[in-house]
Amino acid sequence: MEEIEATLAALPPDLRERARKLAITFERVPHAGMIADGIGADTLGLFTGAVFTEEHHVPMPPQIILYLENLWEFSEQDEEIFLDEVHTTYLHELGHYLGLDEDDLLERGLD
Repeated sequence: MEEIEATLAALPPDLRERARKLAITFERVPHAGMIADGIGADTLGLFTGAVFTEEHHVPMPPQIILYLENLWEFSEQDEEIFLDEVHTTYLHELGHYLGLDEDDLLERGLD
């Protein structure tokens, strides 16, 4: 997706290199199993796995999942808002990968 590539290109080189190694999955919406596990049906994005400092100690590699239908609905079907929200949601989930919590992300305008 072009918006993710543009976001990556704007990152500092050392962070960009680390972020490029992180898998990104695009799904329509969270599946029933995720909802049963407590993920909201309207979730825009999700980071799963260990933060980068612990990723060698878990069996599954970390990844970011972006829920495109939810992002589209959130943006009220406005392409400019959609692309901006993809950017923000990706950075929000990347922040989780880097070990930031919700308060840290809120302080950075990535809520």
